[in-house]
Amino acid sequence: MAVVSNGTTLIDAGALGASAGAGKLTLIKTLTASSSSTLSFVNGASSVVFNSTYDSYIFKFINMHPATNTAYFSFQGSTNTGSSYGVTISSAAFYNRQIESGGNNEIDYNSSAHLNQSTSFQRLSQGVGNGGDESCSGTLEIFDPSSTTFVKHFKARMPTYQSGNYIYDQFTSGYFNSTSAVDAIQFKFSSGNIDAGTIKLYGVG
Repeated sequence: MAVVSNGTTLIDAGALGASAGAGKLTLIKTLTASSSSTLSFVNGASSVVFNSTYDSYIFKFINMHPATNTAYFSFQGSTNTGSSYGVTISSAAFYNRQIESGGNNEIDYNSSAHLNQSTSFQRLSQGVGNGGDESCSGTLEIFDPSSTTFVKHFKARMPTYQSGNYIYDQFTSGYFNSTSAVDAIQFKFSSGNIDAGTIKLYGVG
């Protein structure tokens, strides 16, 4: 049985309709790291779509593993199809954490991860351990990156196996403070290579 509201199908045979706000995910591109200094998604290159085709884009990170201990996973944008990465960002971040053995649990504002009108790379994680079983995973969503009217908002969530045997769950949000279209995104660790990990880019709509 379908559930219809004001002429719009919301649920049909138990599934949410795309128009109900669920947002269909379309896989655009998958990149897999192997001792990679950076991973970049550039609109129009290597079958990447990052323009007005979709209202927003989601990156999914799966077991991003640094070569260097306590490195921060981070990203930046480009307005010149990847010739340079350094769009002005304003952002805020907080985390919750707990150590494996229990205790030391807290929720706190992460002042080291926020940016104030900065062109630096935006941290998405705490310092990720480089042990064999240590990594970070999560998501980043960027809204309407090709707009030439508004700034480009983003939000991220990144669970991290931190080098001190902590689980950190970091939440980051902010915006690229530019009315130029952002047409490329680059990811890297703050130090050393991306030893392993997979990033998937999806269009939402």
